[in-house]
Amino acid sequence: MKKLYILLLALVVLSSCENGENADQYLPESFGKVNLLTVVIDLEQWKGKVGDSIRSIYGAPTDGLPMEEPLFSLKQINPDVFDGLLLKCRSILIVKSSDKKQFKIRENLYAKPQKIVFIGGNEDEIISQLTENARESILTLKLNELRTKQNFISESLNNDKELEETLGITLNIPSIYKTVKVEDNFVWYEREVSNGTMNIIAYTLPFGSIPKNDSTIDAIIKMRDSIGKLYVPGRDPRTMHMITEKAYAPYLYDAIIDNKPALETKGMWEMKGFHMAGPFINYIVEDKQHNRLVVIEGFTFAPSEDKRDFMFEIEAILKTLDIKE
Repeated sequence: MKKLYILLLALVVLSSCENGENADQYLPESFGKVNLLTVVIDLEQWKGKVGDSIRSIYGAPTDGLPMEEPLFSLKQINPDVFDGLLLKCRSILIVKSSDKKQFKIRENLYAKPQKIVFIGGNEDEIISQLTENARESILTLKLNELRTKQNFISESLNNDKELEETLGITLNIPSIYKTVKVEDNFVWYEREVSNGTMNIIAYTLPFGSIPKNDSTIDAIIKMRDSIGKLYVPGRDPRTMHMITEKAYAPYLYDAIIDNKPALETKGMWEMKGFHMAGPFINYIVEDKQHNRLVVIEGFTFAPSEDKRDFMFEIEAILKTLDIKE
């Protein structure tokens, strides 16, 4: 009887594996630097029109940075060596010549978390598939990178209560960030990095204080500049404070943060009266329950350093916002 039970159990487990039930729990952990896209493609295609199309799409400039940095760092791999450890890369684009036009996205095929974009067809079909499916592919890959970053961040969090006690919100902020300033309606965290700092600030505004019309950007700029004057001074607080850089028009997008409507602004800040500047990302989140707007922002000062991945970390943190009931 005992042997029969063991046999039946083994058959159930085998059947579950064959049906794909919980199959990904047995997959190895994926790896790769943040925003690294492994491109599996023949070298001749990589050097030609198909490669040019890939570089123009996935290597396009990232919005809101002072210098051009690509959406993804691209690493070309020949198909005949795409095996072993390389199968565990987190974000992969596979391009292959075939008789049939193809586009599909697979999840956790060789490792987890993992997203793989497959593109197939003749040269013209491959280029058209790359273009037509660029938005979906980029959003899928970026979201995978973002969630992976958030999971990494969650392993070592700053456990202080300033945000919750002051503003009634929480963010998953890594323990490496330290509190700089706490006021009645303002909290500031800072992380030291090579040649500079990464910063996160949060505050609230009255609901409806930022109009949703042609003057939205102007209103956001005025808001940021007034907050900078109040809370983010320079070396001489009497004459220096953070403002929105006048020569750089910010990007404005609609967003959803904490399942609530929000405005996302990306642009450049500068220090009035002093030579300091860098990128920022700002979210204005509608908190109708408390009749207010919750503003969370991150900005970086790191001269001569690449800033894409700094700002990506900040974005990952800001998108963990939780507004308490």
